[in-house]
Amino acid sequence: MTWYLPAGSAADGEASLVITPESAGWAYSGMRVLTMNGSPISVDLTSDEAVIVPLSARDVTVTVDGEDHRLDGRDGVFAAVTDWAYVPVSSSMQVSAASGEVAVCTARATQRHPLVIRRATDVPVEVRGAGRSSRQVNNIATPDSFDGAHKINVCEVITPGGNWSSWPPHRHDGIGDCMTANEEIYYFRMGRGDSLHGDPIGEGSFHVYTVDGRVDDTETIKDADAYLVPEGYHGPTVAPPEYPMYFLNVLAGPADDRSMAFCDDPSHHWIRESWDDQKADARLPMTSATGRVEH
Repeated sequence: MTWYLPAGSAADGEASLVITPESAGWAYSGMRVLTMNGSPISVDLTSDEAVIVPLSARDVTVTVDGEDHRLDGRDGVFAAVTDWAYVPVSSSMQVSAASGEVAVCTARATQRHPLVIRRATDVPVEVRGAGRSSRQVNNIATPDSFDGAHKINVCEVITPGGNWSSWPPHRHDGIGDCMTANEEIYYFRMGRGDSLHGDPIGEGSFHVYTVDGRVDDTETIKDADAYLVPEGYHGPTVAPPEYPMYFLNVLAGPADDRSMAFCDDPSHHWIRESWDDQKADARLPMTSATGRVEH
């Protein structure tokens, strides 16, 4: 199985990225990044529940079982926090917008929950970490922010240029004494300066290593790359100075009780305590429901 997916390597038709449980070689998590062109795009949710996240699209229509629902969207992942939709398993769904990109995050599910439209003003925005480990977390469909799903967990992370995220390294693979088991997708957009969305010149890095030492991989991350994390410690993700990093996470696993609990690499757990004596990066939060935050 290939864990690192460079931009375009998993494209299919109207989607610049298609990850299914079958293509990933696991059981639950998936993602599609749709390139909108004014025409409705259908997504098969026969076996999946979905969270619809506008990335760089405005006036998005999500049609579920023949009924239209509108999302305001945003101009880019570094432009604002977005509204989003939860669509239940076995729904008939189409997504349409004049242009831009929309992410359809999915998880294999059997419990059917009601459709939900959640406004951007209701998305909890968290500044996590401290010092150069400061980052912004938009808790879209996490266990603490949204209880109306069976398997899926979704959040966004924005890391200012020069900072680290996914730090300290952690895992949630159900191996050994780490009880939570989640398959995780990272979908990256690399900004440039004050860009509102990803820029092809942007780059960062991402590190993954397994408990048994079988995998120890550090990749140079380009705009629109993705990485599958079926197991192992992951971190750091590194945003070079002047190149802010965004990533969209989808997590799902076998437990019906959704959890995003994790196990730190014991060698680096002490870093969390060091944050007590550091301030958060003054550039955060970078975005809100109304747009860029001025500091």
